[in-house]
Amino acid sequence: MATQTVARRIGAGLSTLESARDAAAKAVREVRSGPPGGAEVDLAYIFLSPAHLDEAEAAAEAVRAELAPRHLLGCVAEGVVGRMRELEEGPAVAVWAGVLPGAEIECFHAAAVQTENGIAVTGFPRLDDPTLVAMLVDPFTFPTGPFLARLNETHERIPLVGGIAAGGRRPGAQALIVDDDVHAGGAVGALVRGAPVLTVVSQGCRPIGREAVITRCEGNLVYELAGRPALERLRGEIAALTPEEQTLAARGLLAGLVIDENRPEYDIGDFLMRGLLGADEASGALALADTVRLGQTLRFFVRDAASADADLRRALGSAPRGARPAGALLFTCNGRGTNMFSEPHHDAGVVTEMLGTDALAGFFCGGEIGPVGGQAFLHGFTATLAVFL
Repeated sequence: MATQTVARRIGAGLSTLESARDAAAKAVREVRSGPPGGAEVDLAYIFLSPAHLDEAEAAAEAVRAELAPRHLLGCVAEGVVGRMRELEEGPAVAVWAGVLPGAEIECFHAAAVQTENGIAVTGFPRLDDPTLVAMLVDPFTFPTGPFLARLNETHERIPLVGGIAAGGRRPGAQALIVDDDVHAGGAVGALVRGAPVLTVVSQGCRPIGREAVITRCEGNLVYELAGRPALERLRGEIAALTPEEQTLAARGLLAGLVIDENRPEYDIGDFLMRGLLGADEASGALALADTVRLGQTLRFFVRDAASADADLRRALGSAPRGARPAGALLFTCNGRGTNMFSEPHHDAGVVTEMLGTDALAGFFCGGEIGPVGGQAFLHGFTATLAVFL
């Protein structure tokens, strides 16, 4: 007798009911009405708005009771994404559920602990060629940047996506859900093997001026670009902009740092975006939200809705042609949404349009995690995705 092959099936649901338990149950009913049907769910996610923090455990219980997933992950975020909608304010619960035949899934809770030699991370699994690692992180109790830097030193390619769940906006106001447990801090996640997943990082910026090599720096301070004081260089490039670009620059500038200097030329995706924290008139230095190194290539960027739209469409266009993706997880910056685009639900709408499925869920992040050039970085103003093929 031939063995029947079970296809990957993913569904998502969204509810704005005030009761977290009721909202979770309603979102699950939307999931059940979609592709997963009555099949056994291998991996489920629940994303809750800050209004549901106190009822997070009850909401997770509702998902377990209705779906009985093998694994469940979740968090409280500033806003949630479900199907084609983005809820930036008010109560909302999004549920995502996947039937992933042949996949091995390992969930974890990682925590930062103080040791004699500094901070160490415990609970993070061994990375044995996963197709995906997805992390939901509390910003107050987990050292995301240093952790990713260490991870990049020990691994060549890391398909790691996720985001900073800043829904509580204060220490202790978080609920990180992993299977039957709820944690107030650290990071939770899933390591997936045996399921084809495409990781996507889309920038939300437009380059201005020209690339320049850092010729003098210390820590996060850039003193000189191509032999000129960094502040002088920046002012000259702003003066050469069109009035429209100067308006964008006035809303906030970013510094793009090239990740791989070995490329003959650089595209937007080759830059790691970092904020400009300030400038010193006396020394002509610029302070960046990251450390820099001598000889690194830097270019200035402005946040731009049109460029963000085009880059997201370009990035999603890299998905393999043929079979339609089963679904996706979306981690989008809290500086996007209606803070960037003139219409609501932009990223969710583009993703569902480009992938041809509304099996989408995720949340607004205080920093997004995604791979560039095989290495995992903490980004800003990006949309990062895990697309299940």
